Amino acid sequence: MSSNSSKVFIARLLGLDVFDPLGDRLGRLRDVVVISRSLTKPAQCVGVVVEVPGKRRVFVPMTRITAMESGQIICSGLVNMRRFQQRGAEILVAAELFDRRVLFADGSGHAVVEDIGLSQERGGDWIISDYFVRRGEHASGILGLRRSRGERLLVPWNAIIHTALHEPQAATTYVAAHDEMKPADFADALHEMNDKRRVEVASELQDDRLADVLQEMPDDEQVQILSALGMERAADVLEEMDPDDAADLLSELSEDTKHALLELMEPEEARDVRRLLEYAEGTAGSMMTPVPVILSPEATVAEALASVRREELSPALASTVYVTRPPLETPTGRYLGAVHIQALLRTPPPESLGNILDTHLAPISDMADVPEVARTLATYNLTSLGVVNDAGRLVGAVTVDDVLDHLLPEDWRTHDDHTAKNPPAKNGDTHG
Repeated sequence: MSSNSSKVFIARLLGLDVFDPLGDRLGRLRDVVVISRSLTKPAQCVGVVVEVPGKRRVFVPMTRITAMESGQIICSGLVNMRRFQQRGAEILVAAELFDRRVLFADGSGHAVVEDIGLSQERGGDWIISDYFVRRGEHASGILGLRRSRGERLLVPWNAIIHTALHEPQAATTYVAAHDEMKPADFADALHEMNDKRRVEVASELQDDRLADVLQEMPDDEQVQILSALGMERAADVLEEMDPDDAADLLSELSEDTKHALLELMEPEEARDVRRLLEYAEGTAGSMMTPVPVILSPEATVAEALASVRREELSPALASTVYVTRPPLETPTGRYLGAVHIQALLRTPPPESLGNILDTHLAPISDMADVPEVARTLATYNLTSLGVVNDAGRLVGAVTVDDVLDHLLPEDWRTHDDHTAKNPPAKNGDTHG
């Protein structure tokens, strides 16, 4: 590989575009993969992880990386577009080594890893040659000099103790470092971890954060994580999930486990989930949320706008206010109609909702199947639709994302179909 310098630093590579020899963009570099060889040898870099369109991450061997220059990375030959799966001996530098606390080999204290340098040996292999670290405490330095707290140092690889290199970055550190990551992206990151690491990291999340992330994960991984939490905490996490997502997850568990968790949940939260579990799979009732925004016809536009501003509401649920007779909790009194967000924005705040109802759009039956719900949403360009029982009482609302979850293939979150021009790699370049 050619480079403008004899050394490259991994933090500067993250996020760079990766191109093929013809100049077509393959994706963006997200991490670097190394393996630990022994205590007397530096870790070897074996490849990089590239995020291709579709948010799927693939492995590109270092033997295919031909250049890192002018803010871009160029690879050659065929690239295996199969999803990257980390093997036991492999270490993801950004995910597992950055922000890790390490010890200096001379006994002068500890430091935190901020960056790692790679250098190419004469034989062509790329190795970890340097650590860029932030020293944590006052201590005698490597050369016997007094170092101040927070000082940053560039040290050779053998100045750092490597005995724990195979161990992953502490789960608490990983969670803190990715606190701003969107739930769907965090779910993608968990998906790429091995089973043990996935459970370790997920267990460190706060209940509400874990609930948001679980809702974005495949069913089998949801079950795996929930089963590892212990019954008490699993019930707490289920309470934080949207009722329809909690019901979907519980339906994947054994009957005994499902009933035990429902008993541990707060009665009010469990009640909504139990109602959803009573519906047959594939009906509007089974996929709806039982807690849409519901107000009386006497409520004002100002009250409605305040209600849809709630942070916990999804954009789809916040788009519509449903108006019913008391009681206003599902199943409600008689369903009267709906008021869409645009109507609220166009109407004076003191106006009563009963005066601006959309009564022409009929709600859908809780027994309607997925195709009927999808057709209704598409026909009227809706993001949510009221669901009523045979007595005309509102029992919930179904949103467009609920329908998509049922129309897409079961494995859509991890689906590997990819219309890339690069065919699978030849023997010797496969991974995962």
